Amino acid sequence: MKKNPILNSSQEPTLENGRFSSQPMACGRDSSRQTFTREEIFKTARDVLKTEAEGILHLMERMDDSICVAVQWILDTSGRVIVTGIGKSGIVGRKIVATLSSTGTPSFFLHPAEAMHGDLGMVRSDDIVLALSNSGETDELNMILPSLKRTGTRIIAFTGNPASTLARHCDLAIYTGVQREACPFGLAPTASSTAQLAMGDALAVALIKMRNFQPQDFRRFHPGGHLGERLRVPLFEVMKQGDAIPKVEENTLIPEALKEMSRKGVGATLVVNSQGQLTGIYTDGDLRRTLNQEAGWSSKFIVEVMTANPMCIVSEKSVADALEMMEQNLITVLPVVSACGELEGILHLHDLLGKGRIKFTA
Repeated sequence: MKKNPILNSSQEPTLENGRFSSQPMACGRDSSRQTFTREEIFKTARDVLKTEAEGILHLMERMDDSICVAVQWILDTSGRVIVTGIGKSGIVGRKIVATLSSTGTPSFFLHPAEAMHGDLGMVRSDDIVLALSNSGETDELNMILPSLKRTGTRIIAFTGNPASTLARHCDLAIYTGVQREACPFGLAPTASSTAQLAMGDALAVALIKMRNFQPQDFRRFHPGGHLGERLRVPLFEVMKQGDAIPKVEENTLIPEALKEMSRKGVGATLVVNSQGQLTGIYTDGDLRRTLNQEAGWSSKFIVEVMTANPMCIVSEKSVADALEMMEQNLITVLPVVSACGELEGILHLHDLLGKGRIKFTA
């Protein structure tokens, strides 16, 4: 097993005869020192990951239409998703709220204890409550169920116990149970909290797809993140320029145009007139149509088969603007021009989404 390259020499644990030394428990119940080998620690860590992975696979086997109903309810409501839970479930609930809120589903976290002391007034009849409890017998959570039902809101439960009080008194129960915890005593929520978190992600991603949520939408809710920063970048900082632009003149034979496409690796070439003005574009899709429809294509000029007057974007626009134009018009390559119409560059969808080698300036 390799040593962690992040640790420097001052952080490296001290070994005694090839074993790590533990510290005695502060409470005094166990004052003895124990030692463990790297292999024993490594095996423990692997066992935890395996147990938690098994828990998620167990959810896949037990999944039913309840997740579909939950997605539809959330899509149909004009209200918000209110997530509630206590302890580890409350921590997971806050993460689910963060994911939902940043991807187009208005939501907030409601602490069960605070709900009993006035915060229930924030819940409206058109809201949907998502209640998290592995056991389904959390007193602080179950105490607010009658008040929530009187409000008229629908209640969805994430629980590992379908026969629990929570499951019986909610409108929809989604199973999030696991066969065992990763904790050696089966006490600390480990695999069960991972299962709740994974189901929350499943719900959020399903909503992303059903809402047709796009990167430019993410930018509005997440302006400070890495993707938000990328979407604000002006195009002249990321577009291919100069010799990197695939470009041929109108009187170029198709075979020569294909060589230019291959050299520049964009999947297209721009076509310009003798004055260097953009007059067309020729893409991989155009090539397939040429091969299927044009006899003797190798002796034809590119101007005969190009797409004339292609859609363009002005270089002062942002990455978000380019992504929106590409999405609306189902294109992956976009020429960039100046305000007066001069060719300045070309964009590919993969570069805008960070899959290319574009470098962003500070």
